[in-house]
Amino acid sequence: MRDEETAGMAGRDDGSRGVEGAEHWAQELLGHLRPTGRDVRRIVDWLAGTVDGTVSLRDHDGTLLAGPPTPLDEGLAADIVNGRIASAAWEGDGRYLRLIRVELPPPAGAGVLAVSRTAPFDRRAFEVVNHTAAALELLLRAERTTATGHRLARATSDLRLAILQLLMVEDTIAARRVAAGLWPGLLDTDTACVYVVETSPRDRDRLADDCLAATHDRALVVRCPAMDGHVIVVTPDDRAAGRLRGLCGRRTDAILGGSTRQSLARTATAYGQAVSALAVARFRPERAAVYAERTHPERLMDPAVLRAWSTRLLRPLDTMPHHTRAELLATTRLGLEFTAVSAAKVLGVSRNTVRARMERVEGLLGTDFSDLTVRATVHLALNAQVDAGEEPAEPAAPATRLTDLLAGPALHTWARDLLARLDTDTRDLRRTLRTWIAAGGNSERAAQLLGVHAQTVREHVRSAEPVLERQLLAAGTDLYEVVLAHLAVRDLEEPALRP
Repeated sequence: MRDEETAGMAGRDDGSRGVEGAEHWAQELLGHLRPTGRDVRRIVDWLAGTVDGTVSLRDHDGTLLAGPPTPLDEGLAADIVNGRIASAAWEGDGRYLRLIRVELPPPAGAGVLAVSRTAPFDRRAFEVVNHTAAALELLLRAERTTATGHRLARATSDLRLAILQLLMVEDTIAARRVAAGLWPGLLDTDTACVYVVETSPRDRDRLADDCLAATHDRALVVRCPAMDGHVIVVTPDDRAAGRLRGLCGRRTDAILGGSTRQSLARTATAYGQAVSALAVARFRPERAAVYAERTHPERLMDPAVLRAWSTRLLRPLDTMPHHTRAELLATTRLGLEFTAVSAAKVLGVSRNTVRARMERVEGLLGTDFSDLTVRATVHLALNAQVDAGEEPAEPAAPATRLTDLLAGPALHTWARDLLARLDTDTRDLRRTLRTWIAAGGNSERAAQLLGVHAQTVREHVRSAEPVLERQLLAAGTDLYEVVLAHLAVRDLEEPALRP
């Protein structure tokens, strides 16, 4: 065994490669350091081919990281790993061996790059080995930094999603506590707007970064867990809307939908509004839309009677512990607004959990959510409760029914005028829509009742959407408002609710 200086003297430059050869291997090594070519195993294999030898890289415990196993003097390897020497050269038994210390990402500390040849190391081979060892250290350090950055970004993204999920189930106190650690003041507000920005799934990460930059990190930016191309933005800052519009204006692949300002407890409602506005934005030249404020049926009802009626309707859930009750109500609200699968992804639970919670509410209310009139009625009660907050309410008299609540002249006029829009179509869209709702939104069952093809039913319902300015084929607020209109004019029977 010889020390480093002696080994270096033994490998004299034979001039066989020259400057041109040096430039060639250096360019190849640089190529392996480009972002698209970075791979430790590939560099080790390249080094073996370049110096016409066998190369291995192992960690401080002797675990092989790259290349084939290479017999080493373990004492010498330990001295290199422990830092007593930086490198060493050895020859014997027809082999020429070069060992170099390589810094590894923690907790490994250091490793050994071993290069074995059957020919002595000339100056070119020494240079290639030394430069490759340095390149491996740079690559491993960059991978460690990149991996740390990815882990931090993933953790931050998961935290944003957790905050959104807390807001979706109306746990604003916990959401503020979680947000305060990284984004102080972000949720120090009573109200906020929700925006949904849509792009292709492959461009969503870049869009999310652009949304963060556009809102100056003063908004909750979340990659939607339910829709691969959606980015959800919850912001208390009105200026964010203009910045998001500007962002979408500069991108031809982005569409923006926004909600009206809502309390933080109604984040789920605001999200539904933003998704509804997104559907409108797809057909607008500016590719952006905000949920249109219009006359909603609950605003035409007597607030005190609505509050009392909803309190009595949901009273069976009052026997639950507060946390369980809030969990059931929030899950049901989302499950009625979206599909069970989408609600599960937004809440971060399984779809079976969503269905089990909704089935529990069904049992307590003595009803069946497959009935659209039931869904619309419970949806009305849940939203009325959220709007009223913690205000106490006395239960309405037992005689107060949904039909009594819908009997006001203002509401009746609104319902009559809304459904009258359908009368101008010669296809009798109104009859089809009424039958489709009564059939639970099932086109095949409605087609049997009407004596037409199921595709005809779907086409009629789809044709009614622009006339009523509401989405019908997707469950949610728009559909439930149309159902309530039918109930108000007595075109549908009052749903069965037997709590």
